[in-house]
Amino acid sequence: MLLGTGVAGLVVLTVIAVALPVGGMVDRVSIVATGLLILGVLALLSRPSVTADQDGVTVVNLTTRRRLEWAEIVRVNLRSGDPWAHLDLADGTSLPAMGIQPGGGRQQAVEAARALRALVEAHGA
Repeated sequence: MLLGTGVAGLVVLTVIAVALPVGGMVDRVSIVATGLLILGVLALLSRPSVTADQDGVTVVNLTTRRRLEWAEIVRVNLRSGDPWAHLDLADGTSLPAMGIQPGGGRQQAVEAARALRALVEAHGA
């Protein structure tokens, strides 16, 4: 959805830049550059995901990607008011899992966190 919106915005701004009756090349390039910037931001926002498989979990946040073995995850937390789930790790740190967030639907996020928690309990050491 975000990528489609970004591409549509870029197309609209490009058409406006080309159809602009008055203005120089700098104005036209600025309009297209704005569309590219918007597309870039929306592409970053569309990145977050949490993917589980037999060997572990891959957490992709805005700018980072981290692969975790099941034994590295101690607990999955999604408390009321949290913007996204957090994974408590065996090394004492916590990793945000932005792919599970209530902003897209609280019940869906709670179900995803519970499912991941069950997988951690089933596969963890």
